[in-house]
Amino acid sequence: MVAGLLGATAMLLLSFHENLHLVLAILALTAGSAGVAIADVTIDACVAQNSISHPSLASDMQSLCAFSSSIGALLGFSISGIFVHLIGPMGVFGLMTIPAGLMILVGFLLDEPRIQNFSYRQVSQNFVDAGKAMWTTLKNQDVWRPCLYMYLSFALSLNILEGMFYWYTDSKDGPSFSQESIGFIFSISSIGSLLGAILYQYALKDYAFRDLLFWTQLLYGLSGMFDLILVMRLNLKFGIPDYVFVVIVESIAQMTSRLKWMPMLVLSSKLCPSGIEGTFFALLMSIDNAGLLSSSWGGGFVLHVLKITRTKFDNLWLAILIRNILRLTPLCMLFLVPRVDPNSFILLPKENVDSKVIAIDDASETKDVELVSLVHSVDGNI
Repeated sequence: MVAGLLGATAMLLLSFHENLHLVLAILALTAGSAGVAIADVTIDACVAQNSISHPSLASDMQSLCAFSSSIGALLGFSISGIFVHLIGPMGVFGLMTIPAGLMILVGFLLDEPRIQNFSYRQVSQNFVDAGKAMWTTLKNQDVWRPCLYMYLSFALSLNILEGMFYWYTDSKDGPSFSQESIGFIFSISSIGSLLGAILYQYALKDYAFRDLLFWTQLLYGLSGMFDLILVMRLNLKFGIPDYVFVVIVESIAQMTSRLKWMPMLVLSSKLCPSGIEGTFFALLMSIDNAGLLSSSWGGGFVLHVLKITRTKFDNLWLAILIRNILRLTPLCMLFLVPRVDPNSFILLPKENVDSKVIAIDDASETKDVELVSLVHSVDGNI
């Protein structure tokens, strides 16, 4: 409910004020993103707890989440360009209050156990204990090594989407797509993400993490070379129209990205210690998001150094080449990932977590949400 209210307020502010100050606009966009992140982490926490309770279904649950996310992306990209053209950006911000409102509705409908004899005075101490437990867990090499790999895997994949977007639309030598065409291209290519989730579920989910991450990272790096072919206009020499080629390129990129992301999610759920599963999974997702943020900063820095702007694209091919090379560097760091498969258990030190977990009741145990673990199951002896 808090996530929904935060997102709805931010989107309404952006939709009603045409000349909103830059600082306020940035804060509103940040608040909107924070609302989405809160809801996303809460759902991820529930999935992580269920993955610990039902380890054989961990891959299936992540596949289901990925499938749902891909369907949402397909729908969003399909209608985004149309609505920007029909009602403008401010109108689109207004429409984005609808998903935020649906999050509020989910908050009302979510069935969670009521905590009896709850003491608010204990919450701050439980947060401190949870922080100590997470720090103790992170110091274990079986945890920090894969966390480091996941961060580097995202951070080294530079995000140069801004340069590619303006090359698509504004470059004289580019395909000169309209914004509506870009929306349709990304909507069609979202099918690649959907195919990636299905492929992982039915063909790849039982493979060892290290082996699967090797091949998916390799394919992810090599697939970036298609952008180089497009920018150098080699596709036209082979008789492939820009629109068709971009759809193929984006579909492959989203499919390989999804295939790379799925085993990391399953691995993250297995790194969560018993008792603080949801909270620790949220921490792991924040590490991944820090990698994505580093990727955006790194991509922006490369675009700036190479003097790639909205009107100058002479060095765009070099930025793509640098990005593709960096995408392959995580292959040298796969020794950080444990050589286990998704059906195996990763043993964590028992002293990291509480052995005296207080259950609310047997019937409601599987319905726990993230903050319940903070109240009931953090080790006070750490």
